[in-house]
Amino acid sequence: MVGLKPSDVPPTTAVKFLGAGTAACFADLLTFPLDTAKVRLQIQGENQATQAARRTQYRGVLGTILTMVRTEGPRSPYNGLVAGLQRQMSFASIRIGLYDSVKQFYTPKGSDQSSITTRILAGCTTGAMAVSCAQPTDVVKVRFQASIHLGLSSRKYSGTMDAYRTIAREEGVRGLWKGTLPNITRNAIVNCAEMVTYDIIKEKLLDYHLLTDNLPCHFISAFGAGFCATVVASPVDVVKTRYMNSPPGQYRSPLDCMLKMVAHEGPTAFYKG
Repeated sequence: MVGLKPSDVPPTTAVKFLGAGTAACFADLLTFPLDTAKVRLQIQGENQATQAARRTQYRGVLGTILTMVRTEGPRSPYNGLVAGLQRQMSFASIRIGLYDSVKQFYTPKGSDQSSITTRILAGCTTGAMAVSCAQPTDVVKVRFQASIHLGLSSRKYSGTMDAYRTIAREEGVRGLWKGTLPNITRNAIVNCAEMVTYDIIKEKLLDYHLLTDNLPCHFISAFGAGFCATVVASPVDVVKTRYMNSPPGQYRSPLDCMLKMVAHEGPTAFYKG
């Protein structure tokens, strides 16, 4: 039909930026309760000294969401959504929007396809760039998601902008970039595992004529890539979440956070959430 043919002109970098950020925001709206449940499970057992932490126990993703809704209200799974959307617009735009451009930059001239090494370099580069720009939004998002709100008196931040100001005032501007190193490490792993695995799975599906380049092919490739990335990156993700959420002085460094977690909770804590 006229007007429905795909354009032969490749999208510009600006279009890729906007498209990646917008798509990530829509995805975040649907999956944010799952992400909040993941954060609650990751920090569970870290500090049982507080009364709220002792009183609230989570079991499984669905159980965590139901417990939050019952004890904190139906809006609680979306705590930190504003910061989450800000993060996606700044993070996903760079991580995904620049991936093709950076991959082409690393690809030797005259080469028809990018090697796995080139894809890894491109994934690590875009991941580090994205984290460096979006880290403050990630810190605020995690702080909101991790906070157990049992009443108005328990709220540390009145809103997203107040959270940025409070963290900067109490912990310094560096507090907004707390956990940047483990976050860069995590996102480098995710980029490598996710984007590289996605490309490989998709290529194999097309090479062996199992599927054509259509929606089911993209879905299966993305599902496999997401699974691999989650398994590989989970230990770093748990350390990142706990370190970003920690008050000043609780951990000396991400390494100290990791060692204390293993000592007190065992290696299975790396796969909480």
